[in-house]
Amino acid sequence: MSTGARAPMLDRSAIERLIPHRDPFLLLDRIVSEDRAAQTLVAELDVRADAFWTPGHFPGMPIMPGVLQVEALAQAMAVYVARTEGFGSKLGVFAKIEECRFTRMVVPGETLSLEITMVKLGSRMGSAKGVARVGADVACSATITFVIPPDGALPRSGGPTTQSEGVAE
Repeated sequence: MSTGARAPMLDRSAIERLIPHRDPFLLLDRIVSEDRAAQTLVAELDVRADAFWTPGHFPGMPIMPGVLQVEALAQAMAVYVARTEGFGSKLGVFAKIEECRFTRMVVPGETLSLEITMVKLGSRMGSAKGVARVGADVACSATITFVIPPDGALPRSGGPTTQSEGVAE
């Protein structure tokens, strides 16, 4: 599935040390390149036939949900941000998704290449343009904005204990 041209810059276990996502929701298999001068990062996801979404989206005709393609782009951006000085383990959450387009179906057996280019990166907010491709074909593109919530705003293990705790969705 992978382009296999060279060894990954970061493998899945290295990615797990940078961002909190875990199976079945970790949607990156490897980071293949990063260019700090250009503010870009390229990751890959091998779209597997046994992915959690294949039985139901759609039975007998699995197509990777577009929302998961956007999530994979956001996770690639999270890796870039986590590798940026001063961010470390800070957790960013979606603030906005703009100019999102889906132009090609993605199916099991394909490798999704996820390229993000940072547009803005401040201490509590950032945005990137993301493009997901299969080979040379664009499957999805979007501008994604994240915010780092203030300390104490996110629920911790076990989730909020009262209605007033946590972040409203």
